[in-house]
Amino acid sequence: MSDDEDFMQDSDQDGYDFEYEEDDEEESGDVDIENKYYNAKQMKATDPQAAIEEFLGVPALETDKGDWGFKGLKQAIKLEFKLGQYDKAVEHYTELLTYVKNAVTRNYSEKSINNILDYIEKGSEDEAATHCMEEFYSQTLQSFQSTNNERLWLKTNIKLSKLFLDRKDYSAVTKKIRELHKACEREDGTDDPSKGTYSLEIYALEIQMYAEMKNNKQLKRLYERALKVRSAVPHPKIMGIIRECGGKMHMSEENWKDAQSDFFESFRNYDEAGSLQRIQVLKYLVLTTMLMKSDINPFESQETKPYKNDPRIAAMTDLVDAYQRDDIHQYESVLNTNRDLMSDPFIAENIDEVTRNMRTKAVQKLIAPYTRFHLAFIGKALKIPVSEVQDIIGFLIVDKKVKGKINQQDGTVEIEDNSDAERLRAMQQWTAAIGSLYQTVFADGEGFKTTEVSQMNEDPNIGNLMMLGGAGSAARGGSWGGLHKNKKGGKKGGSQMLPPLHG
Repeated sequence: MSDDEDFMQDSDQDGYDFEYEEDDEEESGDVDIENKYYNAKQMKATDPQAAIEEFLGVPALETDKGDWGFKGLKQAIKLEFKLGQYDKAVEHYTELLTYVKNAVTRNYSEKSINNILDYIEKGSEDEAATHCMEEFYSQTLQSFQSTNNERLWLKTNIKLSKLFLDRKDYSAVTKKIRELHKACEREDGTDDPSKGTYSLEIYALEIQMYAEMKNNKQLKRLYERALKVRSAVPHPKIMGIIRECGGKMHMSEENWKDAQSDFFESFRNYDEAGSLQRIQVLKYLVLTTMLMKSDINPFESQETKPYKNDPRIAAMTDLVDAYQRDDIHQYESVLNTNRDLMSDPFIAENIDEVTRNMRTKAVQKLIAPYTRFHLAFIGKALKIPVSEVQDIIGFLIVDKKVKGKINQQDGTVEIEDNSDAERLRAMQQWTAAIGSLYQTVFADGEGFKTTEVSQMNEDPNIGNLMMLGGAGSAARGGSWGGLHKNKKGGKKGGSQMLPPLHG
């Protein structure tokens, strides 16, 4: 919101009062102050230094501290910070804080102070600017501690904690977070529902700290606690931070499914907040999809589809496309031509696992037709070191996905071909079954009666089976047939030949 809009909002709160009793001199003085302020605003782009001098001249024209002097100082401070005049910016910011007690309304002063702090936070790119920002925070806390403005005290302390976190001063962050948690708790130590939004911001800071420290135990505890906060309506960026850290935590535990879910929610929140971090988190989402070995394209959802052809995400798009097509050469080509992907430590840490999976699939596909091959042949074909080929083959053997032996001395691999053994085993089982059938029917049983044989001849399936049985008998040196009981004698008699089977 611009200064003009802020001023108009303040004017609207007071309503339109037409008072004709004011002196012409007083009215003329207000007009001069207003003209000086707007003349300075017109000079901001062309001559910022002259504009600063004009803005600083506005408070001098006021007999008592008021809105115009406050606005003039605010504009001068922003320009001084932008031009790197940090000492002057701190000096005039200290003067500005004297206006908040009675010169301007509490809501307007709070909004303006937050506006200035946000402005310098975005513009702090070097050590001197960061030191200036810390001075601003310190001055703000001293000023508003006396006015008992708890809301601004919380916001400023949260910003100061972020500054310490950026410096990786974890002891200072821990100390500040302890103070902030205490300010957002009830007397019994539970979270105060009326300060739920601030509690979530504090959790987000603490979660970020433990994520950087790789303290997963504390991170998981805080992550689960933050998701249980229901009394807050947080800024989407805060939830984006919490979900992003949660996704990284799940990745460290190789819990790809929950990591994918968290990264998607993080992307959605960052996108809603308009944060540029959405692009980086979208890369994490694509990375997780590959680690899950999923065939689902991450750019098919309504939220991610608009970014499919975004040049900032093109490398990850090409990478997941090559991965899902099992195109190892295209995959390696994308990695080699987009080295900037590795500039993100999180991607660099986890992409090795994806590459390993990709190469393992490629090795399995390449060795499928061979029973004996050289490790160097695989390495040359896939353009990877022989030592890695040996590691992959060893992993496949241990995982029982490949049956074979590695000869390290010759650099060769011999694959056991069990196809003939399987066929031989099947023939042996089939022969044993036929022998068992013969034993049951003709040796231990009563055999077939003539009428039964004629019925069996009419059934081609049984006829074929009996032919096979005959072949088995012939192999043993006997004729096809069986023994029948002698009905007259009531005992076994001589063998009786059954009619031969044809067809």
